[in-house]
Amino acid sequence: MDIKKCNTLSQAREEIDKIDDKIVELIAMRNAYIKEIAHFKNSIDEIKSKDRIDDVINRMRARAIELDLSPNLINDLYIRMIDAMVDTEVAEYQNAKNY
Repeated sequence: MDIKKCNTLSQAREEIDKIDDKIVELIAMRNAYIKEIAHFKNSIDEIKSKDRIDDVINRMRARAIELDLSPNLINDLYIRMIDAMVDTEVAEYQNAKNY
C-alpha cells in the first residue's frame, strides 16, 4: 500500500477526500453486482444466506488484520453494508419475479 507523503494538513485532507470518493464508488459497484446476483437466486432464504454473510465478514476481518486495520471496525462496517444490500437484493429479487 503506497501512501503519498503530505507536507500540509490540506494535502492530507485532499488525499483522504480522494480515497472517500473511491470508497463510495466501490460500494456503488458492489451494490450493482448485488442487484445482478438477485436474478440468480431462487428464494429470499438464499439471499439471506448466513453462511455466505459469515464467509464475507470473516474474509474481510482477515484482510483487515493483514492491513493492520481494526477487524472490529471492518466487521461493523460490513454488517451495516450487508444488511442494507440484502434489503436491496430482496427488493430486486421480488421485482424480477413480478415481471
